[in-house]
Amino acid sequence: MTNLATNGINAASVAASTTASTASSSSASTLNQADFLQLLTAQLKYQSPSSPADPTQMAQEFAAISTVQGINQLNTQLSAISASNGAAQIAQASSLVGRQVAVSGNNIIANSSGNANGAFSLPSATASTNITILNPNGSVATTLNLGALPAGPQSFSWSGGTAGTTYSYDISATDASGNTVSPTPYTVYNVQGVNLSGSSPTLNVAGSATPLPVSSVQTVLGASS
Repeated sequence: MTNLATNGINAASVAASTTASTASSSSASTLNQADFLQLLTAQLKYQSPSSPADPTQMAQEFAAISTVQGINQLNTQLSAISASNGAAQIAQASSLVGRQVAVSGNNIIANSSGNANGAFSLPSATASTNITILNPNGSVATTLNLGALPAGPQSFSWSGGTAGTTYSYDISATDASGNTVSPTPYTVYNVQGVNLSGSSPTLNVAGSATPLPVSSVQTVLGASS
C-alpha cells in the first residue's frame, strides 16, 4: 500500500512538473485557457483521495483566467482601433497642408504681399453686404461693399494690408426687406504643416504661433495664397 501511494505521488509530481514546464515554456504572462485546463487535468488525475481538490476554488480560478484572457483580447482590439484612428487623423491633417482652412473668428491676416482673405456664412440671402476691416488699434482700415449675396458660404479678399499684420473685421448685412442678416464670420489660415507632438495631430498655420486642432476647422477653402 505504501509503495502504491508513493508511486502515485511520484507520478503526480512528474505530471505536474511536465505540465507546468509546457505551460510556462515561453513566459508565465502567456498562460492561457488551454494551459490552465492541462494543469487542472493533471491535478484532478493525481489528487489525493484523502484531500480532493475543492471544485468551488477550481471554478473561481477558471473564471479568473477567462476574465483576464478576455480583458487582454479587448485591450488588443482597442489598441488596433486606436492605431487605426490615429493613422486616419494624420492622413486627414496631411491632406490640409497647402490649403486654406476657416475656423471660428473674425480676423484676417495679411501675407507677405499684404493680401488678406476672409470668409463667412450667410443664413439667408442679402441685398446689401459690407465688410469693415479694422486695424490692430481699432481704427477703420477700409470698407468693402460686396453687394447682394446668396445664402451659404462666402469669401472676400483685401490687398491693402501690411505683411504679417492681423486685422479684425465686422460684417453688416441686410435682406431685400431691410431686415438685418447675421452672418457667421471665420478666420482663414494657410496650413503649412502637421504637428504630431501631441496626443492627436494639429495644424501649423501661418499667422498663429499655436497649432490648430483639426476639429476646429469649419470649412476648407482653396489652395494657400
